[in-house]
Amino acid sequence: MKRKLVAATVVASVGAAWLVAAVAQVKPETLVKQRQAAMTLQGKYFGPLAGMAQGKLPYDANIVQRNAGYLGVLDKMPWDGFDPSTKNVTVKTAALPAIWNEPAKFKEAQERLQSEVSRLAAVSKGGDEGAVKAQIGAIGKACGNCHDNFREKQ
Repeated sequence: MKRKLVAATVVASVGAAWLVAAVAQVKPETLVKQRQAAMTLQGKYFGPLAGMAQGKLPYDANIVQRNAGYLGVLDKMPWDGFDPSTKNVTVKTAALPAIWNEPAKFKEAQERLQSEVSRLAAVSKGGDEGAVKAQIGAIGKACGNCHDNFREKQ
């Protein structure tokens, strides 16, 4: 009886491990859609900040702090969606081969964006509108740098 219980436990454990591994394997097309969704949300929350920095929208410190917080989460989301399995997907994507050909440079661009967003969160708490607008500009440059090097022109 004890031997059957041990065997059943082993079989159940192996089956559970297989199920977890199968669920963890996301289709490349899904990864592309997820990273695109994260980028879309980044644009949603960065857009008003860029408008404020350019004087197209009135400056609102509360919106800056809120959006900086959202960006501080969103700027970490898309990167695992650039898995090598997504290189040749059929889903429409603007990702350039440089992403996979120059992974260190791509990683550096990700880290630069995250660093600049982190600085915005800190600067926005200080209440200095000029410093905030300058930091928004730095984020815009980080975004643009990545788009220039790793995204197909649209």
